Amino acid sequence: MREVADEGRIRRFMQALGREAGAPARVYFTGGATAVLMGWRASTIDVDIKLVPEADRLLRAIPRIKEDLRLNVELASPGEFIPVPAGWEDRSPFVAQEGPIAFCHFDLYAQALAKVERGHAQDVEDVREMIARRLVDPARALEYFARVESDLYRFPAVDIPTFRKAVEETFAP
Repeated sequence: MREVADEGRIRRFMQALGREAGAPARVYFTGGATAVLMGWRASTIDVDIKLVPEADRLLRAIPRIKEDLRLNVELASPGEFIPVPAGWEDRSPFVAQEGPIAFCHFDLYAQALAKVERGHAQDVEDVREMIARRLVDPARALEYFARVESDLYRFPAVDIPTFRKAVEETFAP
C-alpha cells in the first residue's frame, strides 16, 4: 500500500533517484510535491515530476523506488494541461542536487495557472498560499496568462472563457 508523501519521503525519493542516475538530468516537481517542499502542506498523495531528459535508466528505476518507499510518483507537469512559454526551465527554482540530478520546482507561474484551470479546492488553496508567500505575483500571473492565452486552442479540454474568468478572479487586484 502506498502512503502519503511527506517531506522526508520526497527527499528519500530524491536521494534514491540520484543514486540511480548515470548522467546529468533535471527533475522538476509540480503540484503537491512543491507545496510540501515549500512548507505549506504536510503531505501530498502523488509526487508529480517532469524528467529532463527522459532517460530510460531513470524511468526504469522509478517503479522500484516507488515500491521501496511506498510512494505514488507520476510523470506530470503543467505543460501537459496548459501552454507554458519557452524559458520555463530558467523560471524553475532549484531545490537540491542529488548525484548528477538537479531537482527543481517547475515554473511556479505555470503551476499556479494550471491549478487555477483545474479549479479543485486544494488547487485554489495552493494558489492562495503561493500568492501569500510571494512566490507568485498576481500582476505577473495575469501577464503570464496573456502570453499563453492565444495558444490555449492546442488544449481542447480547456474551456477558454471559463479559464480566463477564473484567472481574472484569482489574480485581479
